[in-house]
Amino acid sequence: MTPHLPILIILPLLLGAFVVTLCGLWRPRTAFPLAILAVGASATASAAALAETARGGAIRYALGGWAPPVGIEYVVDGVSAFVASVVAAVALLVLAATRRMAAREVGDRPGLFYGAVLLMLTGLLGIVVTGDLFNVFVFLEISSLATYALIFMGGGRAMIAAFRYLIVGTLGGALYLLGVGYLYFSTGTLNMADTAARLPEILDSPAVLAGAALIFAGLGVKMALVPLHWWLPDAYNYAPGPVTALMAPIATKVAAYAMLRMFLTVFPAGYLAGATPVATVLLVVGLVGAVAGGAAAFAQTDLRRILAYSSIAQIGLIAAGIGLASPLAAAAALFHVMTHAVMKAALFLAAYSVRYRTAEVDIDRLAGIGRAMPWTMLAFTAAAVSMVGVPPTAGFFSKFYLVQAGMAQDMWGVALVVLLSGLLTAAYMVRILERVYLRKAPDDGAAADAADPPADMLWPALALASATLVLGLANVPIMTRLLIPAVSP
Repeated sequence: MTPHLPILIILPLLLGAFVVTLCGLWRPRTAFPLAILAVGASATASAAALAETARGGAIRYALGGWAPPVGIEYVVDGVSAFVASVVAAVALLVLAATRRMAAREVGDRPGLFYGAVLLMLTGLLGIVVTGDLFNVFVFLEISSLATYALIFMGGGRAMIAAFRYLIVGTLGGALYLLGVGYLYFSTGTLNMADTAARLPEILDSPAVLAGAALIFAGLGVKMALVPLHWWLPDAYNYAPGPVTALMAPIATKVAAYAMLRMFLTVFPAGYLAGATPVATVLLVVGLVGAVAGGAAAFAQTDLRRILAYSSIAQIGLIAAGIGLASPLAAAAALFHVMTHAVMKAALFLAAYSVRYRTAEVDIDRLAGIGRAMPWTMLAFTAAAVSMVGVPPTAGFFSKFYLVQAGMAQDMWGVALVVLLSGLLTAAYMVRILERVYLRKAPDDGAAADAADPPADMLWPALALASATLVLGLANVPIMTRLLIPAVSP
């Protein structure tokens, strides 16, 4: 079983996408349980791979028995197993929590909806486990095409948002593919490990320099880095609620992982921070995005757009961690990938629970909702506190390690920007909490007839919110025993 764990992470999702779609057309009620079964199997395989890599190192799987570099290789090491476990676990909880929302918003086509969800997760987890540069592109396009379709299901403005995302996503994929082409023409291989072995002899080649720049530009689009972020707010705002709740925590984080994987596996140590300005550009763009995203979030009144721009800010912090290009910074970026996935999933689940009960998303019309929906807003508040970075939540420690990594390189500006980003986050989160807890609910307001949602919607949000505290308290073993050893040379 152990040698097959890399393929077992994505195989249930890929097979499930076809089975769920067909069974959903025949028996619509079977679509949801089959989707949960597929994601649960993937999450189990991811957790088993994480435990195995912690004990015995990387697990390699040659697809179809064709050994690399001729064949496609799937590789699960400490980093990829960690990210796969986070993605699969968060997806499982979100999928369980959004069943009722999905039934309301896409109720007449559950087979198509859950089939597309599984196809999107196939692409995202495929990116995480593949050890082939071209296969990354294949999985990028699988996840992107499924995501376009899922957003399109929202109808109306969602269709326009999906089209915009399609245009920008296609550009990002094309840039990445062109960069991979330059590396292939220079090295004659697409396998990541084989490429890394051949690159040191040709690092001064203009084709390698161009390839590196294009790869990171393409992944930057997929990651929604400023100024390539403009597709994200509308996509999150107008997509069906279950789609946004699933996309927001994990989609851009997988693109960030792919970017980090280039630093760790493909390009030689120091190359992206020395011979090319990739690391510097990532650091600067990430820090600018952390501030710009927070400022834009503060200017919004729609709860969904606030959370969307908040994601842009947090993505900026992850990019800054990658750009610092040190083991501690890479570990901090990975820790923030996990932290943000958990926090943002809890926030969106709580936000859509409010929308499910009240049909409201404008924070000015949510006065008093904290008393009408106490458990829902407790989950939102706990995740918001972690997003601000209040100890001992996970959000505090992920930012603390990022600051520590910056100070280790005498980059005090990193600490200042992280602090400023936290203050902006506090400003718009306090603005929300002041309305839901301290303002009196009008007789005709959203809180008049509101109540906490059913348990199957509520408990995943509470579990994710609780995880922000648990992961914060467990930050030392996660960093010292798992992440730092995994990213160290």
